[in-house]
Amino acid sequence: MTRRAIITGTGHYLPERVVENSWFEDKLDTSDEWIRARTGIERRHFAAEGQTTSDLGIQAARAALEKAGLQPDDIDGIVLATSTPDFTFPAAATMVQSGLGMTRGFAFDIQAVCAGFVFALANADAMIRSGQAERILVIGAETFSRIMDWTDRSTCVLFGDGAGAVVLEAREGKGDNSDRGILACDLNSDGKYRELLYVDGGVSTTGTAGQLRMQGNLVFRHSVEKLAKTAHAALDKAGLTPDEVDWLVPHQANLRIISATAQKMGLPMEKVVLTVADHGNTSAASIPLALSVADGEGRFKPGDVLVTEAIGGGLSWGSAVLRW
Repeated sequence: MTRRAIITGTGHYLPERVVENSWFEDKLDTSDEWIRARTGIERRHFAAEGQTTSDLGIQAARAALEKAGLQPDDIDGIVLATSTPDFTFPAAATMVQSGLGMTRGFAFDIQAVCAGFVFALANADAMIRSGQAERILVIGAETFSRIMDWTDRSTCVLFGDGAGAVVLEAREGKGDNSDRGILACDLNSDGKYRELLYVDGGVSTTGTAGQLRMQGNLVFRHSVEKLAKTAHAALDKAGLTPDEVDWLVPHQANLRIISATAQKMGLPMEKVVLTVADHGNTSAASIPLALSVADGEGRFKPGDVLVTEAIGGGLSWGSAVLRW
């Protein structure tokens, strides 16, 4: 028998403020049509003044716990992926832990930008497989609206705020790819591409939070190539082929990237979960948000094979294969 980490609950939270593309039209040389044509984004959510990343994470975590039928103290740990924590320290995960009223276990953050949720999922899976934990909350939460350059039309129209969460629980499996749960992960990074996507500030450089900078054309080319490659690598590790994939749940960065990646994998768009139109790019929150939305709509059936993949600053990229 083999210990597997299966998803038993999903949840998400979006701030109340909805920002349509038209909001940018009197601030920038852009239009709703321009944004839709190049990104597929129609609207996004922005956090309210004083609303923090951990606030969003708490709400998403509560929803996931309710779906799983669990209480906070049933959880052994929290792994939270974010690039926009409330403070330099402590970890935003500890504030989620406190906000949930969780009085036991561990909580820590992972920072791999848009790929953060996949990295967090892989780490939580390893802890469950090793027996270090029985149940872990894995959260992606971001307030990217706090690090935007509102004069840069190529970046500020892309991002939104939100949070998504899943509950991972240990179950016994047979040890083959017919098991439910996470079957394989593939993680990668290459620091020489740092200047393609980064924030121009930090504690040990400028002492400020900084603003997001991106070379969009180069990020696009790397994304399509690397996302398809990491998805194939994870499928190979799981002993599966793209023909056996029921759903691709990608990082929701840009509809053109998602479409090109699906095409490289030989998957029709009918098998792709899309939320980018309504949420924009929510970085580490985008995959768990998409999982929660699709789960809430009843799109996943027991036994379905899901592939998640993401790429972000670093560059960091990775994927996970799981059976629902």
